[in-house]
Amino acid sequence: MVQRLWDNAEASKREGTLDQLVYRSNLLGTDRSVCNWGGGNTSAKTTVTDFRGREIEVMYVKGSGSDLATMKAGHFTGLRLDDIRPLFERSAMTDEEMVAYLAHCMIDAKHPRASIETLLHAFLPFKHVDHTHPDAIISLCCAHNGRELARELFGDRFVWVPYVRPGFTLSKMIAEGVLANPQAELVLMEKHGLVTWGDTSEACYEKTIAIITEAERFIEARVDEAKLFGGVKHGALPPEARRALAAAVMPAVRGAVSDDKRMMLSFDDGEDVLQFVGGRDSAELSQIGAACPDHLVHTKVVPLFVDWTPDADDAAGLAAKLKDGIAAYKERYRAYFERNRNDGDVMFEAAPRVILIPGVGMINTGKSAAMSRVSGALYRRAIAVMRGATSLGRFVSLDENESYNVEYWPLELYKLTLAPPEAEFSRQVAFITGGAGGIGSETARRLASEGAHVALADLNLEGARKVAEEINGRYGDNRAIAVKMDVTKEDEIASAYAETIVAYGGVDIVVNNAGLATSSPFDETSLAEWNLNVGVLGTGYFLVAREAFKLMKAQGTGGSMVFVGSKNSIYAGKNASAYSAAKAMEAHLARCIAAEGGEYGIRVNTVLPDAILQGSAIWNSGWRNERAAAYGIEPDQLEEYYRKRTTLLVNIFPKDIAEGIAFFASSKASKTTGCMLTIDGGVPAAFTR
Repeated sequence: MVQRLWDNAEASKREGTLDQLVYRSNLLGTDRSVCNWGGGNTSAKTTVTDFRGREIEVMYVKGSGSDLATMKAGHFTGLRLDDIRPLFERSAMTDEEMVAYLAHCMIDAKHPRASIETLLHAFLPFKHVDHTHPDAIISLCCAHNGRELARELFGDRFVWVPYVRPGFTLSKMIAEGVLANPQAELVLMEKHGLVTWGDTSEACYEKTIAIITEAERFIEARVDEAKLFGGVKHGALPPEARRALAAAVMPAVRGAVSDDKRMMLSFDDGEDVLQFVGGRDSAELSQIGAACPDHLVHTKVVPLFVDWTPDADDAAGLAAKLKDGIAAYKERYRAYFERNRNDGDVMFEAAPRVILIPGVGMINTGKSAAMSRVSGALYRRAIAVMRGATSLGRFVSLDENESYNVEYWPLELYKLTLAPPEAEFSRQVAFITGGAGGIGSETARRLASEGAHVALADLNLEGARKVAEEINGRYGDNRAIAVKMDVTKEDEIASAYAETIVAYGGVDIVVNNAGLATSSPFDETSLAEWNLNVGVLGTGYFLVAREAFKLMKAQGTGGSMVFVGSKNSIYAGKNASAYSAAKAMEAHLARCIAAEGGEYGIRVNTVLPDAILQGSAIWNSGWRNERAAAYGIEPDQLEEYYRKRTTLLVNIFPKDIAEGIAFFASSKASKTTGCMLTIDGGVPAAFTR
């Protein structure tokens, strides 16, 4: 049930009409059962002093492309009401004319473009107006008998407006309906949402919450849990089995939905999702259409519902069903586009954004992890609407052509253009071993700065989490995750990859970086020391790369592996035979994998650093003392010793290695594989021959 979140103490801190509007908007957007991500709009009318010192009446309305939950004052557009009100006398106005006209009404050219539904707010004679998409209200508005039920619920307090796409016509219809009904407290927009108003920001908020609460109680009194979605056809598999199946099939799904560009995936097995995918009527119900026009751009008209009987041991069968289902969905979508296209339309990717699997849950796709989660969040809202609508009557949606015209509506597509341009590593997932260390953490920051999603794998889980938190704080939630992993243990490697797959859908870049080092004269090198170096630096790199190779083949979208070797990969370091031999093994292993990976678009390259002391757990261990002893100097003299032995007279830092890794992983090196890049300041003894 919707919660009343208004806090008078907090509200009193907000000075002025605009700040109060921001507070109200954030409260409404916080609850996604009240307002969709990116959807809905709010407004407030007030007076301000213009640039000539005149008092003018202004309406602040949500700007296009923002989200109620997070928007600030700068996301609202101020418009002169005296310029807008004469539009009410017009009989018609195209979208293009409306947008151009409203641009002239703005009090500040730096404000964002006004919401598509600006005139809805301007034409209503109320100081504060909310337009929201509450699950309960849309359930009523998407029931075939919704208007009759609304009369039973609200009496003569509502105005019902037949479905019309947002814009001038709808705005005028709403205003005319309200003006003709003095008893009206709300507007119900068929297949769309709710409009409420008030004399103060608080009164407007309270009215919105009160109306939603009435609708929720009305619906819940009619819900029969045993009969929802036709009753249970398929029960949910156990949580461990669901996630194991998701991890097993998501790489294949990712490959199947990634045509011209890679897509990011997310997985959702929430209780509401599991109830829906297990319903007897859900396969048919899911194909009726979108629950709300606002969903279409992110979810497409319908999801892919996979015809599969849940079986925890049938990952191969599920993967085959998914591949076939995605291929068929693409063909249907292309046909849908051709049937409805308008001049100049350019088709989106044809693959589904929502994939429903009985017994398992929902897989969502998007250009980023965040956008795939938006698709999932919006479809959960659709499930809630279908739950309510089918409890009231029969769920109905827009017809195909109107759905298409919303999905490809220029005013809706404009919002997508407000997103920042894609960067070098957008749509890519980087899996970095030794992610908590100096090179690993710096590489994660470097790749994330250009759009990558990163999984930081390390024995030091707490350290990896700190790096992930830092990246998420800078670049947004879910850009980085931390996973605990020992590179010498196959089960932990498989588990770490599975966790990454469930989070993002797959892996595109693998940085084999986990390391250690020991130093001993050759005749004093123990078998335990030898096995330790070979185990981590040889076997560990092999196991991590082998699992990545399988995963990249399953995705079918290629990939890049970058091994972090050492100067010692090609130079016989004194008193470091175990370490040097293992590092040489790494470099040659990378070339072997490169030779086999080419036909699958898998590139494998190696960077060869030297003496990366900064932020290194290795150099803060006994290795520092051992190497100093080998050179006959004190440990605190190492940095200067290493600097002076380079031809460039420089020290090498983690960010220098991260730059080399980023180059190999980038499109700039798309035709380079089996290569070694030395980043050591120029140590003549390590020049390649």
